[in-house]
Amino acid sequence: MTVEQRAVNTIKTLGMDAIQKANSGHPGMVMGMADIATVLWHDFVTYDPDDSKWHNRDRVVLSNGHGSMLLYSALHLTGQAFEMDDLKNFRQWGSSTAGHPEYGYAPGIETTTGPLGQGFANGVGMAMAERWLADNHGSELSDHYTYVMCGDGCLMEGISAEAASLAGHLGLEKLVVLYDDNNITIDGRTHLTFGEDVAARFKAYGWNAVRIDGHDRAALRTAISNAKQGNGKPTLICCKTIIGQGSPNKADKSAAHGSPLGVDEIKMVKTGMGIDPEQSFVVQEGVYDYFQDRHESLRAMRSAWNQRLENAEKKDAYLQCFETPNVDAIDFPVFEEGTSIATRSAGGKVMQAIAVGLPNFIGGSADLAGSNKTKIPGGDITGDSFAGRNIHFGVREHAMASISNGLSLHGGVNPFCATFLVFHDYMRPAVRLSALMHQPVFYIYTHDSIWVGEDGPTHQPIEQIESMRLIPGLWVLRPADANETSEMWKLMISRQDGPCAICLTRQNLPVIEASKASGASKGGYVLSDFVRNDDPKVIILATGSEVSLAMSSVNALREKGFNPRVVSMPCRGLFLTNEQAYIDSVFSVGIPVLSLEAGVTQGWTGFPGLVSAAIGIDRFGASAPGNIVAEKLGLNVDNICQSIAKILD
Repeated sequence: MTVEQRAVNTIKTLGMDAIQKANSGHPGMVMGMADIATVLWHDFVTYDPDDSKWHNRDRVVLSNGHGSMLLYSALHLTGQAFEMDDLKNFRQWGSSTAGHPEYGYAPGIETTTGPLGQGFANGVGMAMAERWLADNHGSELSDHYTYVMCGDGCLMEGISAEAASLAGHLGLEKLVVLYDDNNITIDGRTHLTFGEDVAARFKAYGWNAVRIDGHDRAALRTAISNAKQGNGKPTLICCKTIIGQGSPNKADKSAAHGSPLGVDEIKMVKTGMGIDPEQSFVVQEGVYDYFQDRHESLRAMRSAWNQRLENAEKKDAYLQCFETPNVDAIDFPVFEEGTSIATRSAGGKVMQAIAVGLPNFIGGSADLAGSNKTKIPGGDITGDSFAGRNIHFGVREHAMASISNGLSLHGGVNPFCATFLVFHDYMRPAVRLSALMHQPVFYIYTHDSIWVGEDGPTHQPIEQIESMRLIPGLWVLRPADANETSEMWKLMISRQDGPCAICLTRQNLPVIEASKASGASKGGYVLSDFVRNDDPKVIILATGSEVSLAMSSVNALREKGFNPRVVSMPCRGLFLTNEQAYIDSVFSVGIPVLSLEAGVTQGWTGFPGLVSAAIGIDRFGASAPGNIVAEKLGLNVDNICQSIAKILD
C-alpha cells in the first residue's frame, strides 16, 4: 500500500474514531472527501508551518462544515494545529475541535461554517480581498489561492448562487471550488429535490466547470493544476464521490451522513483497509512525514516572500493595510447646529472623510449606493481592475453580507456594505456570523423607519432594529443627527472585536450642537436636562429621528407643568457597558421613563428595569407621506404629552 493511500485511510479513520467517541458527527463526508483533502494539502495548499497568519497563505474554506473532522484531521497531519488529544475531544465542552469549524479556535480555520453556503460566499470575499491587495500593492506580495470545499447543500442554498454569480462576473480566477458531488442529502438521494446540471449552471455564471472522479487522485491533481493556469475565471471542480466510501453497509447511503457508523461497522472498514480493527486514533506509518515533507519548501517560499516584501516599493502601504485603523488619521466632519440634513447624507459625508484617512476602506451597496449615500472616492472595483474602492454587489443582500465577512476574515481591508434597513432580514444569517466571529464589518442601513412614507409597509422597518439588538456582540447604532452620525462612525472604526450596524434616516433632521453630540460616544447621554425642581420629573428616552421629536415636545411638556429630561441613546448595547455610576447619572432612580422609537416597543419596556411606558409601533406601517404615517401612528407631541400625563398620574 502506498503512503498516499495510507494518508487517505488515516484521514478516514481519524474522522470515524473521533465521531464514534463523541457519539455525534458526520462521518460520510469525511470518508468521501478524504482523497480530495489528501491531494489538496499534500500538493497544493501554501502555508507557513511556523506562522499561521502569514498574509500570503492560501485560504482553505470547508463550507460543508458538518464534516469538520476532515479539516481537523488535515490540520493535525500537516502540523498546523491540534494535538491528538484535541481530535479525541471532538465536540466536547471547551474543545477546539467543535462540531463545525469555528473561527479563532485553532490555526488553519479560516472561517466559521455551519449554515450551508456561508463558507462558499466567504470564499468569494477572500478571493476578492486577495485580488484587491494584488492590484493595489503588487502581485509580488498578494498572490495566493482560495480553495473552497462544498457539498450539495451549499449549492442548493440561494446564497451560493448570489455569490457565484458575482464571482463569475468579476473573474476571480484564484478561486477554486471543490464540490463533493455525492448525490446524497439527509432525506435521501438528491434526485428528490436537486436535478439540475450544476456544471452547466456555473458555466452560465462565467466559471470554468469540470467533472471528475473525486476518488481519482491523479484526476484531482490535473483538475486543480488546470484551475491554476489563470484564464480569468473561477473554477468549479465537480468531484463525483461516494459518501462513506469504504463502509460496507453505509457507503452511498444517507445513513452515512449525520450519525456515527457504529463500532462494528468501523471495525469492518478498518479490516478492509488492513488496519487493526481494535485500535483507534492511529496515524499510519509515514503519514506525518508524507504531509510534512513539504515544510522546508514552504518555509523557503515564505522566505522568498519576505525578501520580496523588503524590496517592495509599496511595503509600508501594504503592511499598513493589516494594522488596526488609526482613527486619528481621519478628519471627521463637524456639522453646523441649526441646519438640517438626513443622517444618510451626513453618513455619506463622513464616509468620504474615512476613505481619505483609511486607504483600505472598501465596500458597496446592494444596488442602492445612490440612495444609501455610500459611494466613496477611488473608483469602482470591476473584473478588469480591483484598484478601486467601490464594490457593486448588485441585488444580492445575503451574499453581500457574507462576502463582507470573507473580506474581513482575509485581512488587509476594512469592508462595509449597505442596503435599506428593512432588507436586513435577507442578511441576518451572515450578520449573525459576523458577531459570532468578532469580525469588524460595517453594516450601513438607511431608510430606517416609517418616515420613508409612500413606499408603504414592505419598505418600512418595524421590528428590524430590535431584532438586530438580539444578536450578541452586534452594536446597533441609530444616531439622532449628523454630528451623532460622525461620533458613531468614530466608534465603528475604533471597534475591532465585532460588527456594527448603523441605521440612518432618509428624512432631514435638525443638527445638534457638536459638543453635546459628543456624548453619543458613551452610547447614551443627557441631551436636554431638567430645568425646575418643583414640577414632576420625567425622562424621555429616544433614538434616531425620534430624538428631535422628543426635543420638540419639551416646551409643550413644561407648559403643562412637567419637568422633562431628554436622553439620546444611539447605541443601547454600548450604553449598558458603562459604569453604573454613569448609568445612574442618566437615569435617576425613581424618575419615570418614557421610551420613544419608531419600531416595536418590546425591547424598551424592560430596559433596564426603568422604562415606565413606551411609544413605538407594534404593527406594520402604511402607505402615505411619512409625516402623515407618523401622526396617525402616534409619533407626535400630543401623544407624548398624554403618555407622560398617564405615567405621572
